[in-house]
Amino acid sequence: MEESRISRWVVLGTLLAGMAVMTGAIAAHGIESHLTKSYEGQTRTTVGIEIPAAQKYLADFKTASQYQMYHALGIILVGLLAGRFRSRLLTAAGWAFLIGICLFSGSLYVLSLMAHGFSDVTRHAIGLTAATGGTTFIIGWICLAIGALSTSKNSSQLR
Repeated sequence: MEESRISRWVVLGTLLAGMAVMTGAIAAHGIESHLTKSYEGQTRTTVGIEIPAAQKYLADFKTASQYQMYHALGIILVGLLAGRFRSRLLTAAGWAFLIGICLFSGSLYVLSLMAHGFSDVTRHAIGLTAATGGTTFIIGWICLAIGALSTSKNSSQLR
């Protein structure tokens, strides 16, 4: 049973990491012309500066890919730790990272590719989904830290 749980987290993390590499490659080599056509003539204001919408959404797509990779590695770490220690906090961290990837990275991928067809209200709602995903990432890291500390305490008491 323990090995099954470990391998699920590790396999899931490695698959998500592989997908992050693919989306990163798409961002680096294939999506710019699509975004340029989709957002032709549109601008967005970022940090008080008006920039072409295609530029903003390309940066968002890259951010989604990067955060997916960071948290896929977090999921792999959860799997490796869960192999040695049984902890609900480690499991919670894994789920928080997975949900965070879906909400944060997923919403940024959707916004980057399809915001040109959304109303301002819909774009804002999807942006709030990204913020919720970011909060979920933070919760995951806190669970991982506390879970790792508590398993470390328990293992030192066993020696």
